[in-house]
Amino acid sequence: MSNKALLVGVNKYKLEGADLNGCINDVLNVRDILLKYFGFTVKDIRVLADDRATKKRIMDRLYWLIKDAKPGDRLLFHFSGHGSQVRDRDGDELKDQLDEILCPHDMDWDGIFINDDDLQSIFSGIKEDINLEILLDCCHSGTGTREAMGIESLALINSFKPKFLAPPIDIQARIEDDLAEKQLFRETTSTLHHVLFSGCKSNQTSADAYINGTYNGAFTYYFCKLLRDTVGKINRAELLKQLRASLKYHGFSQIPQLECQKAERNKTLLA
Repeated sequence: MSNKALLVGVNKYKLEGADLNGCINDVLNVRDILLKYFGFTVKDIRVLADDRATKKRIMDRLYWLIKDAKPGDRLLFHFSGHGSQVRDRDGDELKDQLDEILCPHDMDWDGIFINDDDLQSIFSGIKEDINLEILLDCCHSGTGTREAMGIESLALINSFKPKFLAPPIDIQARIEDDLAEKQLFRETTSTLHHVLFSGCKSNQTSADAYINGTYNGAFTYYFCKLLRDTVGKINRAELLKQLRASLKYHGFSQIPQLECQKAERNKTLLA
C-alpha cells in the first residue's frame, strides 16, 4: 500500500482583484494532519502554491497522483482557492446547465481553468479498491448535490471574502441564455469511485476568513480542527455533521457536502 497526496493552494491570482488570504494556510493544515494522523511521509505529499499552481502544473500533478495506483493505495487531492461556474458545453449537467470549475493561478475565462469534466476524465479510471479522497475548499464545489442556480449570501459576522470569481458579463449572459432556453430533465449521478468533501453546496460560496489570528478557508480550518481534536478517529458522517455545526455556530452559512458510496460514510478519512 502506498500513499500519495496533491495539495493545491492559491492566494495569488493573475486576475486583478482576485487574491485570497488563507489558501496557503489551508494547504499547511492538511499537510500537517496527513503527516500526524494518517501515516503519510513528506515524500508522499506534493504541494503547488500561488504562481506554481498553474493549470498545466495542477493537471500534470493530478496525473502523477493516479499513476500506477494499485489496490489498497490511498490518494488525496485538496484544492483551496477560487471556484466558479461556466456554461456546460457537453450536455452532461442536465439540471443547472453549468460546469463547476477550479481556478488556477493563471486562470482566465477562455479555457484556463479546471472543470468537473476534467476531474471526471482524470479520475474515471480509478478502481473501487483504490481510496481516492477529494477535498475542495472553493465556491460551487458541491458537485454531488446540485441545487438551483443562485448564489446565497454568507453571514457577515466574520471578516472574510468569498472564494468566488464572478464570470464576466459575456460569460454570465451565455449561462442565463442557456438556462432560459433548455428544459431540465433529470439529475446526474457520479459514477466515480471516490469520496468528495466540498466546502459548500454548488450554489453557495465558501469563506476565506480571519479565524483565531490567521487567515484560513473556513471549511478546511474546521475540517482539520475536528480531525486534530479526534486524532483522526472520526468517521466521515460524524465529521460532516460536526463540521456543519461548527461552521453554523461561528456564523458561516455555507453547508459542506459529502459525496460517497453509502458504505464509506461510517469509515474514517482515507480508510
